[in-house]
Amino acid sequence: MDIKDKTSGGRSGTVGSGMADLLKLLLRVSEKAANVARVCRQEAPLFALLVQEKTGDDKNKKFVQDFKTLADVVIQEVIRHDVGAQFPEMVDFIHGEESNKFENGLGESVTVTVRATEQETATLLASVLDGDLTAAALLARAIHQDPATVDASTDGLAVPLSPSQFGIWIDPIDATSQYIQGREEVLEEGRLSPSGLHCALVLIGVYLRSTGAPVMGVINQPFNRKDPTSGSWQGKIFWGVACGDVKMCSVPRPRASPTGQGPPSVVLSSSEKQAAKESLASLCGPQRLMYASGAGYKILCVIQGLADAYVLSEGSTFKWDSCAPHALLRALGGGVVDLARTLESGPEAQAELTYHQPRSQAKGADRWANSGGLVAYQDSSQLKSIIGALRGKL
Repeated sequence: MDIKDKTSGGRSGTVGSGMADLLKLLLRVSEKAANVARVCRQEAPLFALLVQEKTGDDKNKKFVQDFKTLADVVIQEVIRHDVGAQFPEMVDFIHGEESNKFENGLGESVTVTVRATEQETATLLASVLDGDLTAAALLARAIHQDPATVDASTDGLAVPLSPSQFGIWIDPIDATSQYIQGREEVLEEGRLSPSGLHCALVLIGVYLRSTGAPVMGVINQPFNRKDPTSGSWQGKIFWGVACGDVKMCSVPRPRASPTGQGPPSVVLSSSEKQAAKESLASLCGPQRLMYASGAGYKILCVIQGLADAYVLSEGSTFKWDSCAPHALLRALGGGVVDLARTLESGPEAQAELTYHQPRSQAKGADRWANSGGLVAYQDSSQLKSIIGALRGKL
């Protein structure tokens, strides 16, 4: 059975099934990862053990409070393990934000991996959790428990490429600070919300090794809605494929904008440069500037049509932040461009972010920074107006 192109009203694609199998796996493993994130928050004693402040060379350069959680590491390794098991040819090309080394209370460095059995994984985790067998067992159960079937109608999705041509970027919990703070704000239909647990996302992006183009993305929002009766959180999954002529997305493509539509709405970081805020306020009007937490969540707002664009003038995001949502935007006819290059060469230039090559002469995580800033957009005409407003101002 061929799958209908959800962004173009019924076009179908045919060829081999490797990409469909990969997408189904990523949907399933993203939900497993979301379950781990929920367990870590819902079990208060477990969550208290899972937070470890970064120190020394790992601490944020701005010297603000910066956390690495075991949940981050575990989620990353769950995804790496499950993808590597089904597609061993991809193992060396699965990249993540976090190191899988974690230091326990005794000062011992433990390499966190997913073992063959739940008991073996629990034993390893107990060494991280200072011998807390109860907490380790809770986490190991979440790691090894298969989630309920994720129905995304992917049967028949096919492109003339094999998984051996792909690489993966994982952001295990984007907006970690929101995840740790745990504010339970209610999502309003049709409106973005600036902060809260819903900003914390599991991001899995797939790119072509040859060109760096993002071709598939899965975004799992573990804390989308809280059941008022049970008090348990329910998630939501967004996915997209943009590979050659195949463009499919779980989010409907927005209707064409009428001629003469008003200025774009733009979502920003609250720490955005004042010059950018002022220039965009002149273009959009102050009431059409919005602020939200998490790079992934801000791009998801653009994907959902809650904002027309996300602008970031700083080089403070990384490949793992943008790869997955970039693929969804491409499926919807939009994209994510390097802001600095686009300001220099114009919006017609080929300045889309790519994901296969590190920055030369940079070190550590900075090798994979989106150093020129970015603009995420759905409509190229709005990108053009935003670039026009910012040119000469940054």
